[in-house]
Amino acid sequence: MTTVADTRPAADHPAREVTSRDRATAPGTGVPAVPQAVARVVREQDTLLFGLMGNGNAHLISELTSTGFPFVTVRHEAGAVAAADAAFRASGRLATATVTYGAGFTNTLTALSEAALARIPLVLIVGDVPTSGPRFFDVDQVGMAAAAGVETVRLDAYDPAPQVRNAYARARAESRPIIVAIPYDLVEAPVRAAGEPAREPAVTSTVAAALPAPTEAELESFRSVLRQAERPLIIAGRGVVDSPGAPEALRRLADSLGALIATSVMARNVAGPVGDLGIAGGFGRLERVEIMRQADAVLVVGAGMNPFQMRYGTLVGAAATVLQVDAREQNRHERADRFMLADAGVALRALAEGLGATPQQNGRPDGGWSARQPVPAAPRLETERPDGNAEDGLAEDGRLNPRTMALALEEILPAQRTFVQDGGHFIGWIPLTCSVPDPRAHMFVGTAFQSIGLGFPSAVGAAAARPEQTTVLVTGDGGGLMALADLESFVRQARSGVVVVFNDAAYGAELHQYAVRGLDEEAMLIEEVDFAAVGRAFGAEGVKARSLADLDALRDWVARGAEGVFVLDLPISRNVVAEYMAESMAGAQPAPRPLPVD
Repeated sequence: MTTVADTRPAADHPAREVTSRDRATAPGTGVPAVPQAVARVVREQDTLLFGLMGNGNAHLISELTSTGFPFVTVRHEAGAVAAADAAFRASGRLATATVTYGAGFTNTLTALSEAALARIPLVLIVGDVPTSGPRFFDVDQVGMAAAAGVETVRLDAYDPAPQVRNAYARARAESRPIIVAIPYDLVEAPVRAAGEPAREPAVTSTVAAALPAPTEAELESFRSVLRQAERPLIIAGRGVVDSPGAPEALRRLADSLGALIATSVMARNVAGPVGDLGIAGGFGRLERVEIMRQADAVLVVGAGMNPFQMRYGTLVGAAATVLQVDAREQNRHERADRFMLADAGVALRALAEGLGATPQQNGRPDGGWSARQPVPAAPRLETERPDGNAEDGLAEDGRLNPRTMALALEEILPAQRTFVQDGGHFIGWIPLTCSVPDPRAHMFVGTAFQSIGLGFPSAVGAAAARPEQTTVLVTGDGGGLMALADLESFVRQARSGVVVVFNDAAYGAELHQYAVRGLDEEAMLIEEVDFAAVGRAFGAEGVKARSLADLDALRDWVARGAEGVFVLDLPISRNVVAEYMAESMAGAQPAPRPLPVD
C-alpha cells in the first residue's frame, strides 16, 4: 500500500520551508492573487482537503500542496464531495472539497445533493465562469447548485478572505454545504490592493442564530409525561451525535427515568450499551422492536421520524404519548403529541436537570423499565448444523447466504472499525448483525438522495478522518461498478481497509421489488464481476469466497495486522430477501435502493 497524502491537521504537518517561489502572486504585481487569498483561509481551518485538479482550481491546489498542506486526491469529481461528506460523518470535523469548473463541477451534483439533503457541513471550492461572461462551454453552475439546494459564494478580487471565512462559518453553524466559486479570470488576478476603494464582503447571509432555549413551561410539560410513564423509551438520532455533550445528557436522562434507549442507525451506541435496544426502524431486530412497541411514552430527540424509521407507522403503539425534540421546525411529525424546537443537547440537559438522579427519586421504586426489561442478546454465528455437519454458509441455490456471511464478519473484522455502506438491497444485513465501537462508526451514504455509487469515495473520506480504525466499505455489485474509479483511491489512501461486496450479479433492490411483480428482469441483471481480482489489480489483497471456509483468507489478513486493503467478494444468493425489504413489500410500501436514515 502506498499513501500519497498525509491527512494530519496542517498544524502538525512537517511542511518544507516556504520560498518566495511557493507564494504565488499576481503577475507583475507582487500582490497575492485570489487563489492564494483563498488558500490562506483554508490553512486556517481545521479541515481535511479532498479533490481533483483541473484548470479552475490548479492555482489553489498548487498553493496549498507547495506549502505542505495535506491533500487527498480522488479519481472522480463526485468522489471529492462524497469523501468530504464522509469525513464529517466519521469525525464531526468539517472537510473541504475542490474541483474545476464545467464538467468537473457537474460531476459533483449527485454527491452535493446528498450532502445538502443529509445536512452535511462542507465547503466545495470550484472554478467558475469568468467575470467577463460565459465562454462557449460554460454552464450556469450557480443555478444548478441552487436547484440542488446549495448556495454559491462567487468571489471577486475585493479581498475574498472574509467571504471564504464566512462560508466556512455558515457551513458549520447551519449544517449544510456551501460552494465557494473562483471565476477563471481571477486565478492570477491580484487581490484588491491596499489604498484602493474598499467595500463590504459579498456575503449573502449571516451565521444562523442559535436556537432559543426551551422555556420552563415546555420542559415541565415533557417532564410530566416522562415522570408518569411506566415504560418510557428515548429514541436518539444524529442530532444527538452532532450536539456537544448530548450523549452524556441522554445517558443521565435515561438513568434518571429508568428508560430504555433506541437509536437511528446513524446514532448507534450514542449512549453506551446499558438499556440500549439498538436500532429503531426498518434495520431494527424484530424481537427488540416488539419491546419498543410496548412503550407508553416515547421521547424522540434529533431523529428524522421518516416513514422507514417509524416502520411505516408501526414502531410506536397507538396509545403511546410521543414527545419530539428537533432543531428544525419543519421536522415536526404528525405523530408527535408535543414538540420542542431546541438543540438536542440543550433539551436533554435541561430535562435531566429538572428530574431526580435516579428512578426512585422520580417515583419508580422498582428501578424503572430498564431494570424490569431484559434486552435480547445479539445473534451469533452457528458453525455447525443440527445434523452435526459443518456449516458451509450456502443458501439453497448454492450461492452464499448473506445473513451467514454478515454474522461471520462480526467475528472476523477488527473491533475498531468504521462501516461505510453504499445503497442497495444488501443494506439491511450489517446493521442487524455487526456491532460498532461508537456512533460515528457506521455511516450510510446516498440514503438522503436515494443514490447508489458513492461508496468507494466515501470510504476514502472515512479512512482519512479515522486512520486509526479499519474502514470497512460494504457495497453491492451495482453501486460498486458505478464508483469503481475510486477503488484505486481507497487502496492508495487506507492504512487499513476492507471492501465487502455483496455480489448477487443484479440490481437486487429492483429485482426483489419489481421482478416479483412480473416486470422483465433483463435490465436488472449484471454480468458477474470478480471484485477481488479487480482489487488485486489496484494493489489490494482479496478473495472471491465460495463458502464460509473461504473467509479464512480474511481472518489471516486480520491476524497479520490488517494492513492495506482486503477485497472480499461474496457471490450471494438472490433468493434471500433482507428483512426490511420483505416487511416493506408485505405492506405494499416502496423500498427505495438506499433507504432513508437519520
